[in-house]
Amino acid sequence: MSKGSPKPATVSHRLEYAATRVAVFGLRLLGWRGASWVGGLLGRLVYRPIGIRAGVVERQIAAAFPEFAPARVIEVARRSYDSLGRTSIETAVLPGTTAQAVRDRVERVVGWELVEAAMAEGNGLLIVTGHLGNWEFGGAYFAARGIPIDVVARGMANPIFDAYLTRTRRQIGMEVIHDKDAVRRTPRSLRENRAIAFVSDHDALGLASTFVPFFGRPAKTPRGPAVFALRFAAPTVFVAVVRQPSGRYAILIEPVEVQHTGDRESDIDAIVLRYTQILERLVREYPEQYFWQHRRWRRQPPDTPPHLREP
Repeated sequence: MSKGSPKPATVSHRLEYAATRVAVFGLRLLGWRGASWVGGLLGRLVYRPIGIRAGVVERQIAAAFPEFAPARVIEVARRSYDSLGRTSIETAVLPGTTAQAVRDRVERVVGWELVEAAMAEGNGLLIVTGHLGNWEFGGAYFAARGIPIDVVARGMANPIFDAYLTRTRRQIGMEVIHDKDAVRRTPRSLRENRAIAFVSDHDALGLASTFVPFFGRPAKTPRGPAVFALRFAAPTVFVAVVRQPSGRYAILIEPVEVQHTGDRESDIDAIVLRYTQILERLVREYPEQYFWQHRRWRRQPPDTPPHLREP
């Protein structure tokens, strides 16, 4: 096997893929709202009684919101599992949905004029987002509005499932760029006047990152979007897709300021800080829709004070 080739699929991979396809087929029979309800139920069961990562979630919420009473921490944790379950199932049944149906699931859009202005300039658009609400739906909505869009995604350990996810994203109208190819592919996408989306709030080994405050604690944050924004002078926006009480979505779009001072490293760090601050503000507004199941402060600088280390 040549270096960089995908690993061969195992029997376990094939069984996992088959089970996923059967489950998705059954969920589609329930319709969008029915499938979302099942996702919420499964998410709540994962929290209690199963308890997967419940302690991590509760500690992180309590650290981010020290003003929350214990009962409020538990309520936000429960609802975050509900949100994650809904997002997972809603994403699974999204392929095959018509562009009109995708648009109909959006209750309101704030800042779409920023997208239109960027595409009119012809230099492409950099989209930064975070694991808030239904981040996958955002790409589908942009595609449904006729915006050519690429999404940067991590490859999955299961090669069959990874190929399936790539196919389904393409069915929705998105092109997938694996993170290892982002440096090579992003310039091409911008030259072709495409939008390209990055998820900005999970650190990963091998990705260029910087430490910026997130809820007051240093968090290792990918700097790729900031590097591209500075290098190519492409318009940059932050996009959040948050679920509303109606079950439909609000899509919130706002600019990320990119300043050139001549100090490249400082400029990159400043951009990373700006889009992290936008995300934090939105998480404060919708704490129950954030992906607290990820250990956001797992990697920190060695000189981090004890009271600011991972909770």
